[in-house]
Parts: sequence; C-alpha cells; structure tokens
Amino acid sequence: MKEKVQRLIEEVRFDVKVVVSEANSNEFLIGIGIDDVFQSASLIKVPIMLAVLDYVEDNNVSLKQVIAIKEENVVDFSMITEQGLKNSTIYDLLVGMIITSDNTATNVLIDFIGMDNLNQYFKKIGLTQTILNRKMMDFEQVKKGLDNVTTARDMSVLFRHIYRQDLLTPKNCELALNILKRQRIYESLKRYLVDDVTIAHKTGSLDTVEHDVGIVFSPLKDYMIGIFVTNHCDNEEAKRLIGRISKVVYQHFVKKDEDSR
Repeated sequence: MKEKVQRLIEEVRFDVKVVVSEANSNEFLIGIGIDDVFQSASLIKVPIMLAVLDYVEDNNVSLKQVIAIKEENVVDFSMITEQGLKNSTIYDLLVGMIITSDNTATNVLIDFIGMDNLNQYFKKIGLTQTILNRKMMDFEQVKKGLDNVTTARDMSVLFRHIYRQDLLTPKNCELALNILKRQRIYESLKRYLVDDVTIAHKTGSLDTVEHDVGIVFSPLKDYMIGIFVTNHCDNEEAKRLIGRISKVVYQHFVKKDEDSR
C-alpha cells in the first residue's frame, strides 16, 4: 500500500502529506510529511466544532440558543448568506459549518467562543501546531502573513479523539461524529470508491490547497486517512490525486477482509 501511494505522489508536482492509521491506533501505517505545517483551509472548522460543543457543555448553554449574525461576519458562497439570515441557532451554525463548509457560520462561531479561547482549546486537546489566526475569507490578514495552519499529525490526533469519543459527553461525541458523517462534499476521499462507504470527514480548499481527512468505516476495520495537497496549480487534479490515494488505501483494507474469509 505505502509503495503504491508513494508512486502516485511521485507522479505530481504538488506537495503532498498523507497519514493513514487504524482508527483507534496511535501507529501510522503511512506517515508522509506528518509534521509539516501547512494552510489548514476549512479543516480548522473541525476543532472549532469540538470547542463550541465543549463550551456549551461547560456553560450549560442550549444548542437551540439563537445567535445574531453580524454583517461583519457575512461572506459570499454561504448558505446563510444566500438566505439572508439575520440569526441562527448554535446547532444550525455547527451543522452548516461542517456539512457545507459555511464560512459565515464559522465566523459567527469564532466570535461566539473567541479566537484566543479556541486556540487554547486546540492546545488542550493535543493539537500542537493547529492555530486559528484569522476568520474565514479574511485575505487581508493573509497578506499580513497571518493564516490558519495545522499538520497531518494534529489532524490524526483530532480524528482519533472523535473516533474514541473521549472529549465530550457521550451525547455530544455522537453529535460531532454524526455531523461529520453528513458531509455533502464528496469530490476527494470518496471520489473513486464504488462501495456505499460511510466516511466522517472534512474537506479544505483554497486556490493552491486541497485537503480531505476523516474516518472511513470499512468492512474489516475502521481507519483514519488524511491527504493534504499544497502548492498545486489545479484543484481538480488535486482532488483526483486524493481520490486515487484513497482508493488504494481502501482496497488495502478490503483485500485484507477478503483474504481473511
């Protein structure tokens, strides 16, 4: 498996990081560039979701609580923006932030928790290189050298926590996993999988960045996979690469299942 993945990476001119492990294991079956720091894009929304759920638990806040959507947090290409909503429940903001990667919802939740508090939570759960430095689509901050960053190792730590359901109450752990399973963006990890596979995952995309990371619930054993492509010049080519690598990894687990019968 690792050799096949390496050959696929060598076919492209992009920077590619890959992490694969059994979902409940700390050992990497593949770990390529796992400590390289890169632009997180929308991957940062996953630890934000956990931080919000942690906050509502600690402060006895209802997910039905309504939050005002300030004009300063409204950005284009958002379901909230399309509908012209002026307020929303915390629950709806969380769901939108993940399943459609809604940037307006994300900005509202960043203000709700506070950027400093979010970064403190990231460190608390073991994310050593994941930092939120700006709101979504704030490219003025990017020009100043401030961007949101992470690593493949941090993402593996994050999704291992989600799989083990060891950060929140059982109810909220299940909610977080359920929201990730409802992901509507399937052009990468699931691109070439013909089986009806359940994946709890999150994508991230910018002009030169394409990511997809999550838990695949396979016939033999659930596994965590993250593929992170940076410095590319073609989003569609990057998505195809992620899909091809994902298929190789999936077939590795499926073949092991068939061989054990």
